[in-house]
Parts: sequence; C-alpha cells; structure tokens
Amino acid sequence: MMEGATLLRSSLACNRLFFSFRSARRLSGFALPSSRSSSSSSASAIRNHRHRRILNPSRRSPLRRSSRLLPSSAPNSTRRSFSSLAPRAIATPFTQSPSEFSGVEDEVVEKLGFEKVSEEFIGECKSKALLFRHKKTGAQVISVSNDDENKVFGIVFRTPPNDSTGIPHILEHSVLCGSRKYPLKEPFVELLKGSLNTFLNAFTYPDRTCYPVASTNTKDFYNLVDVYLDAVFFPKCVEDFRTFQQEGWHYELNDPSEDISYKGVVFNEMKGVYSQPDNILGRASQQALFPDNTYGVDSGGDPKVIPKLTFEEFKEFHRKYYHPSNARIWFYGDDDPTERLRILSEYLDMFDASSSPNESRIQAQKLFSEPIRISEKYPAGEGGDLRKKNMVCLNWLLSDKPLDLETELTLGFLDHLMLGTPASPLRKILLESGLGEAIVGGGVEDELLQPQFSIGLKGVSEDDIQKVEEVVVSTLKKLAEEGFDTDAVEASMNTIEFSLRENNTGSFPRGLSLMLRSMGKWIYDMDPFEPLKYEKPLLALKARIEAEGSKAVFSPLIEKFILNNRHRVVVEMQPDPEKASRDEEAEKQILEKVKAGMTEEDLAELARATQELRLRQETPDPPEALRSVPSLSLQDIPKEPTRVPTEVGDINGVKVLQHDLFTNDVLYTEVVFNMSSLKQELLPLVPLFCQSLLEMGTKDLSFVQLNQLIGRKTGGISVYPMTSSVRGKEDPCSHIIVRGKAMAGRADDLFHLFNCVLQEVQFTDQQRFKQFVSQSKARMENRLRGSGHGIAAARMDAKLNVAGWISEQMGGVSYLEFLQALEDKVDQDWDGISSSLEEIRKSLLSRNGCIVNMTAEGKNLTNSEKFVSKFLDLLPNSPVTTSTWNARLPSSNEAIVIPTQVNYVGKAANVYDTGYQLNGSAYVISKYICNTWLWDRVRVSGGAYGGFCDFDSHSGVFSFLSYRDPNLFKTLGVYDGTGDFLRQLDMDDETLTKSIIGTIGDVDSYQLPDAKGYSSLLRHLLGVTEEERQRRREEILSTSVKDFKEFAEAIDAVKNKGVVVAVASPDDVEAAHKEQNNFFEVKKAL
Repeated sequence: MMEGATLLRSSLACNRLFFSFRSARRLSGFALPSSRSSSSSSASAIRNHRHRRILNPSRRSPLRRSSRLLPSSAPNSTRRSFSSLAPRAIATPFTQSPSEFSGVEDEVVEKLGFEKVSEEFIGECKSKALLFRHKKTGAQVISVSNDDENKVFGIVFRTPPNDSTGIPHILEHSVLCGSRKYPLKEPFVELLKGSLNTFLNAFTYPDRTCYPVASTNTKDFYNLVDVYLDAVFFPKCVEDFRTFQQEGWHYELNDPSEDISYKGVVFNEMKGVYSQPDNILGRASQQALFPDNTYGVDSGGDPKVIPKLTFEEFKEFHRKYYHPSNARIWFYGDDDPTERLRILSEYLDMFDASSSPNESRIQAQKLFSEPIRISEKYPAGEGGDLRKKNMVCLNWLLSDKPLDLETELTLGFLDHLMLGTPASPLRKILLESGLGEAIVGGGVEDELLQPQFSIGLKGVSEDDIQKVEEVVVSTLKKLAEEGFDTDAVEASMNTIEFSLRENNTGSFPRGLSLMLRSMGKWIYDMDPFEPLKYEKPLLALKARIEAEGSKAVFSPLIEKFILNNRHRVVVEMQPDPEKASRDEEAEKQILEKVKAGMTEEDLAELARATQELRLRQETPDPPEALRSVPSLSLQDIPKEPTRVPTEVGDINGVKVLQHDLFTNDVLYTEVVFNMSSLKQELLPLVPLFCQSLLEMGTKDLSFVQLNQLIGRKTGGISVYPMTSSVRGKEDPCSHIIVRGKAMAGRADDLFHLFNCVLQEVQFTDQQRFKQFVSQSKARMENRLRGSGHGIAAARMDAKLNVAGWISEQMGGVSYLEFLQALEDKVDQDWDGISSSLEEIRKSLLSRNGCIVNMTAEGKNLTNSEKFVSKFLDLLPNSPVTTSTWNARLPSSNEAIVIPTQVNYVGKAANVYDTGYQLNGSAYVISKYICNTWLWDRVRVSGGAYGGFCDFDSHSGVFSFLSYRDPNLFKTLGVYDGTGDFLRQLDMDDETLTKSIIGTIGDVDSYQLPDAKGYSSLLRHLLGVTEEERQRRREEILSTSVKDFKEFAEAIDAVKNKGVVVAVASPDDVEAAHKEQNNFFEVKKAL
C-alpha cells in the first residue's frame, strides 16, 4: 500500500518544496471516493488518463485514456497521495451571492452570434452557469462564473474511431504541433516553457478528445485559450506529413544496409501500454463488452494496427470531427463572461454548420442474450511459478441505455459499499479467499455511454479460476439476500458526503473536475448541468434508505444489474513467457518483408527521408515563429513567493504548527514521528507496518469495525513514510506521517482515532498480513512494468545517498525482493514478524521528536488544541535514540530486465560533489533542458513517450530519465551531450524571459488550503526558511545566459561520473552487451 510514499523527490525543473507542494487527484461523474489500495494494480488503473506528468491518482479512473507527456519534471508517482478515502483539499470562501456573478447582456449574446439556451445557479459549486449555442454552427458553450481564480477552459470533440489505428490519439498529439497563427513545431512546448498555467494537457477517451487549460493569471489564461483554439481548428498537421510520422508512426532507416524499424511517439507509448498485463486485461474486457460499437476498438491504438493508418485517413478524421458543430466548449472561473464569448465568436464565425454531430453520435451496445468467455495471453517473465500468475475478471454491461441520475448515484454508492474500503465485503472476501494476490477490475464505471461493472483477481492459480468466479457470484448473492451492515452504510454515506462537500481536487483544477463530470452527460446530448447537482439526489437517497432500509434500496440493484444480467464477459489472462519475443519477431518479419519489397532507390530514399525528418526535429524554430506565441513579461510576475500563515507553538512540550486558512470548517492534521531510531534491518517492513495500522483490528474492534468508525467520523486517515536528504547535512530526514481530516466539530473523534490506530491496533492477524504482502508484491510488479522510470530513479538514488537507499528499501527493486522472501517467512516465522512490527511501533511512538501540523480557520484551531493535548498525553515519553543508516547500493551500472517492449533509461550523479553551490537559476536551466534538448532528442527524434530531468536539490542528485523509450545507448548519448548543448546555447532575451516565467509558474503552482499547510510542514522538516525561498526566487528572476553556460560544468558530472540504471527488455539488454560488453550488471526482476 505504501510503496509510493517512500520517495520524496524534488525536481529541479519544479522543485516545489521550496515553494509549494502539488498533489494530484481526479474526480469525475459521481466518482465516489475510494481507498482501494489495489487501484494501482487493478485492470482499470490502466484506464487512468496518462497525464503528461505521469501522476498517480489515488482513485481509479474509469477510462483508459491517452495524453501527451509533460517533459518538465521527473515522475511524481513516487509520492503517495494523502487519503484515498476522500479527495484532498477544500473550498475557497465564496463571498458573492448568485446575483453578484456577472452575466452577459442578451443583446451582447445576440451580437456575438450566440443564443442563450438555459441558465442556472448551481449551489453545489456556488456558480452561475449558462448554456449557449452558437447560431451559425451549433457549437455548444457552457460559461460558469464564480470567484475561483483558477480559471479553466476546455474544448471537447466527439471522436469515435472505427478501428484500432489510434487515430484520435495521434491526432490529439499532432494538433498541438503548430497551427495557422502559431507556425512553429510545438506551440504546446512553448507554453510549457513560458506560461503560468496551472494545467495544460489533452486527453483521448474511447469516444471523445479533450483539450483543457487553466491559469490563475487572466492574460496568461486567454493566451492559452487562443493557442488551443487555433490548434484544434487550424492545425498544421493536416498539411504536414512529417508531424503525422513523428507523432504517429513511420519507417526509420539510418543506412540502406541496416534493418528498418518502426518509430513514432504514440507507437512507442502504446507499446509500453501493451506490455502491461493490467492494461491488456482492461482493453480485452472493454472490447469484449462492446463488440458492436466504437468501444470495441482501441482509441489509443494497438501497436500491431497503428502502422496501417494512412495520412489521408488522419486528415479526413480531423475534417470530419474537429468542427465547431461537433464541439462542446467550457469556461469556468472569475474572468469576464462576455470576453469568453467574444474570443469564441472570432473562431466559430469562420465556419458553417456541418453534419458532424450526426456522424459522431455514439451508438449503444445491445445487451447479450448469453454470457461469453474469452482467454488472452500476456507477456510474462520466466521466473516464479507461472501457473499462479493467471488473471480473471468478471465484467457486466449494466444497461443498454444511460441511467438516470438517482440510479447512477445509488449504483456508485453500492460500488463504494462493496469495494470502496479494505473492509468492504466483496473486496475483503475476495482477498481473504487466498485465491489471488490483488484485486483487478474497477467496480462500477459510468463515464461512457453505458455503465459497466468489473471485478476479479490477479495472481490466480490456473486451477482456481473457476473458484474466483464462484466467490464473486456467491458473495453478490449473499449481499443481495442479507444486505449491508448499518455501520457500513453510515460510513459510506459520510465518506461520500464529506468528499462531495469538501470538493477537494488536489492540484487538479476544480473547474476541470466539474467540466469532466458535466461532459459525462453533455457529450451524449443529455443535460450538462445535472451531474453537477448532487444535493437533491443525495438527500433523496438518504431519505429512501431511512424509510425503506438499505436492503430494499441496494439488493434490487445487485439482482437486476449483475446477478440476473446475461451481458457478462469473463476474461481470463494467462502468462506467456514467449509472448514478448514472439511479438518482436512478428514485427521484425513484417519489416523484413517491407524492406525486401523495396528497390535500392527506395531504400536510399527512405534513408534520406529519415535523415530529413531527424534534421527537422532537431532544428530549432526561427525566432519570428517563436515570437508568435503570446507570453507574459517579468512585470506580470510577483516578486515574492506566496506565504502560508504559520504559527509555531507547543502543546505539552510538543512542537505544533498552525495554519489559519479558510477550509470550509474542515480540520486537516498531520502528526509526524521521527523514524531515525529504527534499526536498519526493519526499514523494509515500514510500508507494511503502516498498512497494518489501518487494516488490522484492536482488542475491542475488528479491522472492519475500525475501518467503518474512521469512515463514519472522519474524511479519512492515512499513514506513510517520508524520506528525503537535507541539504548540507549527512543524515537524512526520515519520518512517519499520520494524516487525517474531519469536520472541525469532529476533532475529538479524529484525535481519538489517531490514538486508536497508533497504540491499540494489534499485530496478530497472520492471514491478513500475508494478504498485505501479496498485494504489495503485485503492486510493485505492476509498477515495474508501468513506471519503470520511477524504479530506475529510486535505484540510482540508492546508489548515491542514504535517503535514496532508505526509500529504495521501502519502494524499489530491493523492496520487491524483500516481499518475495517475506511471503514464505510469514508462514515460517510469524511470531518474529509480529514482534518486529511491535518493535517498529515502540521505536517510533514518542512525544520526543513528534510534530503536529494543523490547517483550519483560527477558531477551529483554538478549539482543537484540547484534543491535541489529550492525544499527546497518551503518547509514550520515551527517549529517541538515533540509529546509524550508512548504506548505499553498489555504484555499478545496472539493467533491470522485465518482459516489456519499451525501456526506461536513467543516468544520475551528485552535482554537489563537483563543488556546485545551489542557485535558483538551476530551476530555470533544468526546465529549459527538459523542454528543449530532452524533448527534441529523446521524445521527438528518439521516439520515446517522454524524456525529463530531475534535480533533488536537497541531496544534489541530478537525474536524467526516459519513459517508454525504444532506445537505450542512444538515449544515454543524449544525456551525455547536455553539457555541450548548454555551452553552445544561443539564447535571446525573449527566450530567457519565457523560461523564467515558466519556472515561476511551476514554483507558484496553485494550491488548495490543505496543500498549503502540508507544504509548510515539509519545508519545516527540511529546514527551508522563508528567507531562503525569497532568495531562490530572486535568483530565478535574475537568471542569465551566463548561468546556463556555468551550469554545464556541474551537469558534466552526470556524463563523467554518473551511474546508469535501465529498466529494459531482454532483447535490448542483450543488444547493449554486444555493443559494449560488461557495461551493465543484469538483474532479472520479474
């Protein structure tokens, strides 16, 4: 459960610990909060839209989506989200009444070419919402006005594919590669370099494509809007075959004597997707559930099918669907609603109406008369007992048409009751059955036209597949017959209601969360405001449960939609150690056949075209093209960082940090314990210790009762380790953080439950602990395949500093090896493990070295102090001793071999060892390296899905990383060329200013109040003062070209002394050995 918590990395490109702290969270539809620790290993986890920043949302997202990858920072997936029980922050105060939100005069609406369709005040988000229709084209526009400064724009097109060539996905990448007004290679990257955006991305769903942006700066916001509107309506890619080749696919041939290969950003991205068993399972399930409509193909693209896509089909798809008549446009925030329509009218008026809305309409899948069963293979390593590596998932299509809002909400509630927490019966019984290692399937998923329900297990013995199906069906029958425990219903209701009212979307803009929620109906020509209004259906549901009882509400749904539903698909997945090499061989044979069919002239022409494309990719845009992208000036940038009100005091001798911020009556609290007294050999047990605290029982409460009590009284509690180097110190900062939130009136309950979790939980349940080990092992294996860059980063850190070594013991390959050994040890030496867990508790729990951090309104902070005092009185007052952790992994180059079709390549060194002294300019330089050198060479030219650099300014480790990369040594060559790139840099003032502004946009990232309080705590733990923050900001703002040249010396340390870790395919590692013998020590991880 806790692997992701163990690395607290700070990126040089956006080293936010000096400035802020970002969190990622996705809410959409009536997506209910979930604490499914299995989300990262479920089949639906692959359906997460793959943000360009590779975030790791705590809630499973119901859809597999694709998107571009932001190059600006190293992976963030190494930090665990706060509480996956509920979303993460809280509302800013709304001071205006509905009438005070400005509207648009009717005559102005008319003059700009629109008509008002409807108008509502939506109390749930304190917003005035208007739906307009553009009269000439029929384009639909929602304009939401409130006092949220984090403004959001999005334009969405229905884009149903009819094959798996990935055409919507490739187009989503390509339209952002230059347009009519912005004729450079990638305006998107220029916006990354020089914008204050709080969100900049694009997503491909199975049936729609979304282009959202957000910013708190109005001028910047309208710049972003204009670039995106021009990109979608007038892209250069429909006239430029080379963009199609670069982003989609092309044959690559460096020399006529060599082999031809496939290259393309989306092609390689999807090769990575199809290397992950959970992804293959998710796609197989969806396509089998929907064989007769657009969901029966892969909008992201199947690597075997992508090379069948032609440029003509690509152009026609844009012409057909990227039209105002087929568009839904969203504006949200505190900007002028008249200006929104004025901007839109300039674009929309250029078009006439088209028939695209009829052509793009999604057809419903008819329900089956009989269940079906399919069996597929997935690529597996040769290690371990493959007979126990099967996966099985039961899937139901719940209806042949969209559901009404009340049924949808009730189903979502039922989903949370059955699967939402570790104590939920379906989840608990499946995991306790011993038939598999971890849950797969995302439960109820309702963002497509028709809802579905999926559940199953991975790590299943081939003899037990039928038993898994029987357990699922018998448990559902029992739940339908007996209903749910009253406390469980109350806990779910509180969790859901807390989540909806808190409206915490982390760093994800609230307006975008609402847009995606609305779009789940709007895109299918239903009421776009209905999904935003949860109060009435929630009250109706509560009243119905009160009047009829929960059994009368939920049992008929289980029977109708699942048990008596014949539209059921069982998907079996079997491990195949030969599949990856067979797929590679099949691709090789196709390419050999292509080459055999070419004349010498053809081959010479292909080699010339390959060089021409590479030259274009690596040639910078001319200055006049770069100047076309609008940007801010330094005068638009605040000279001081955002300061969080912080009062440092003490209660009962314990340091207490208090942040007086408006939180809508929610109290956010962290209790921090020093981990430095822990014995070194106990470190790998810490993540499982954290999980045990929340998922084992006490003397008086079973773990189910404890879990329900947390759900009934709070908004969630989580426990996780945090480790970081501290600049200028040898010893790392290493803590356990207990994090929780509750309504301020329940502060007493929150601190009572903190005490209960920390001091009363008993480590006696051997079978549950064994489940934790199996689940953690399954998650780590999944992470190796899907987030190899994070694994490589952790491994390099472990070779370079103690904090990295600690983190890797709790969340890297070493942790996976520990888990593999621990599985047997649980049966052989449970008493020893149980006493080790007690020893960890005894080492950690002490008032000495403890810190309490609280964020809420002042009166609520004051009222909570007595409960803090009572909690602290109950803590032991034992002295804290310091253990010596002086360990690192050997500093040899390492190849971690897994069954995959793509690589994750890393190289790192400590630049402080060269004598480099930290300067704020380093943030600017690193961001520039990411967005130019690495973007152009690793991604655009090299064909990887992402390339980025990361600087942990606390340890001095500078890392290069690639993501879903077809190359290995070629990428290392790019990393080694970075110093020379900086030395030869010719940068004008405008480019430098853009780079500075973009960096400030990163460090000033938008935060909700809980994140502000948490950031302040982390700065306190790491010794980052307000004076240092101000100094770094001044250094950023005064960055010069000279700083870039000087930083080349520091970055040469990576070239000359760096360690290399690659998570890579067997074939590529073998080829690397032939090219450079003994370069890698090889470790087989799966």
